[in-house]
Amino acid sequence: MKTGMTQTEHMNNPFTEKHEKRTEELLEKPCWVIDFLPRQVPAGKGGQYFSVEAYYRRPENLPVLYRKFADLILKLNCYCDLVINEGISWEENPDPEKLHRRIIDAESIRFMDILIPSEDSLITLSWDDLYMSVYHPSAELLETVRDLAASEGLFVRPAAE
Repeated sequence: MKTGMTQTEHMNNPFTEKHEKRTEELLEKPCWVIDFLPRQVPAGKGGQYFSVEAYYRRPENLPVLYRKFADLILKLNCYCDLVINEGISWEENPDPEKLHRRIIDAESIRFMDILIPSEDSLITLSWDDLYMSVYHPSAELLETVRDLAASEGLFVRPAAE
């Protein structure tokens, strides 16, 4: 929120309304997942998925995974402008250090929406999940996200496998 802007002014800000409306629309579009696993684990397949998931959710381990997410987002911001929302306000191209810190500090906020206006796409990060979602990516954006994910040891796959 801009300095000196009241909550009412923020809520009536056309910039906010425009981005919130587009976010809602993009959430209905095709989705891809940025995950630590290359494929969704089939139900009843065996293995220790829930034990591994619990391991990654531990307070000492979660920042390691979220650091990978943060590094991917910062690298993506080198290729395109990002507009970030954490539930209070929208901020275009936030300071990299602050953005990195906010993503890694998973307990400070509940979610982050990352609009990519030039690509008409959205990336979401929910602190309840061990993955990020990419909605409505163009072929070029998807290729870039795949390359960046690979550089962080992450995988990109369609959400519905």
